[in-house]
Amino acid sequence: MFPADSLTFIGTATTLIRLGPFTVLTDPNFLHRGQWSHFGQGLVSRRRTEPAAQVADLPPLDGVVLSHLHGDHFDRIARRDLPADVPILTTEHAATRLSKKGFGATIALPTWHSETLADGDATLTVTAVPARHSRGPLDRILPPVMGSIWEYTPHPGAAALRLYVSGDTIIHDELSQIRRRYPDIDVAVLHLGGTRVLGVLVSMDDRQGGHMLELMNPTHVVPVHFDDYGKFTSPVSNFLAEAARRHPATDVRLLARGESFPLANLISARAPG
Repeated sequence: MFPADSLTFIGTATTLIRLGPFTVLTDPNFLHRGQWSHFGQGLVSRRRTEPAAQVADLPPLDGVVLSHLHGDHFDRIARRDLPADVPILTTEHAATRLSKKGFGATIALPTWHSETLADGDATLTVTAVPARHSRGPLDRILPPVMGSIWEYTPHPGAAALRLYVSGDTIIHDELSQIRRRYPDIDVAVLHLGGTRVLGVLVSMDDRQGGHMLELMNPTHVVPVHFDDYGKFTSPVSNFLAEAARRHPATDVRLLARGESFPLANLISARAPG
C-alpha cells in the first residue's frame, strides 16, 4: 500500500512520504467518516470521508511532520495510537503541548530552523518555513503554523529532491522568502479547502492555491485538505481549473485516498549516479 519512494495520500492533510530509507507521516488525522473533529478555538466539524489507513496499517515511522496543532491535523486517534517515542517535527507551540501529552521525542522547529535525519549516506532535512493561518486579530487566536521544505539526498554530492508542504496557510508576504531561498521545488503539497472562521479565510481557497503555484513554481503539485470536513468549502475542482488557467506548467496530481504518487523518477533525475 505504501510503495518505496512515493507520496501516499491518506486523507485530509495526512500523507505518508517514503524517500529511500526514510518514512515520514504528515499531519496525522485518522478519524472515521461521521466522527466529529474539534479543530480548536470552539470550531467543530463532522468528517465526510474515510481515511485510507489507520496507524496500525503504517510501516515503522522515522518521524512525523506536523504543521500545527488543530484537531484535523493531530486528532485523538493519533494521540492514542502513535508511538510515544516517534520524533514529531512541529511548531514550538505544538511541541510544548505534545511533550506534556507524553510525546517525548517532539522537536520544535522555529521558522528557518532545520532537523536532519540520516541513514548511511542518505539524508532528509526538514526546514520550517513561513506560514500564517489568517490575518489580523484572528491570526493571534489561532495556533501558529509552519510550512516545511524537505530536501532528500540519497548520497553525498547528489542534488536534493525538494518538497514543499504548505501547512494551513493563506497567501502572505513572507511566502516570497521561501521562493528566494528555494527556487527549485519538485513537489508542492498544498493545503486547500477555503476554510473560513467568522467569514475570514484560514486555509487557501482555489484562487489562493493558484496564486501559490505562481509564487512557488513547483514542477508537480499534490492538493490535499480539500473535502474531508464540512468546513472545507472550496471545491478541489475549482483549484484544478485555476491551476490550469494560471500555471499550466505545473503537473497537478489529484490523488484518491490510498493512491500514491511515485517519486523514484524525480529522485533519479535529481541525483544521477
